[in-house]
Amino acid sequence: QVQLVESGGGLVQAGGSLRLSCAASDTTLRFNAMGWYRQAPGKQRELVATIINRGTNYADSVKGRFTISRDNAKNTVSLQMNSLKPEDTAVYYCNARFIVGTTPLYDYWGQGTQVTVSS
Repeated sequence: QVQLVESGGGLVQAGGSLRLSCAASDTTLRFNAMGWYRQAPGKQRELVATIINRGTNYADSVKGRFTISRDNAKNTVSLQMNSLKPEDTAVYYCNARFIVGTTPLYDYWGQGTQVTVSS
């Protein structure tokens, strides 16, 4: 069982920046897809950003403001969040999976980290 531990959340004013990190308890080389998702109160969990193989994908709402990266040497995936808005407030979850075709053979989630953006 792989554990994913997020860090870096907190309270920030609108326009500010935060950097989230996710550390895996096993080598991240076993995952061909890693990403960040978020869930705001009363809403469904949504994709924020993913790295699948070497390609990145972002939700339209964060394009140009957020950057996802992974460091396989450190077994981490990070999310740099700039120009934060109150609507970015949510619990952010790290995800790691190995996908064959469209099917995840294994799929792990972190416990989540709270990001709160004040106006």
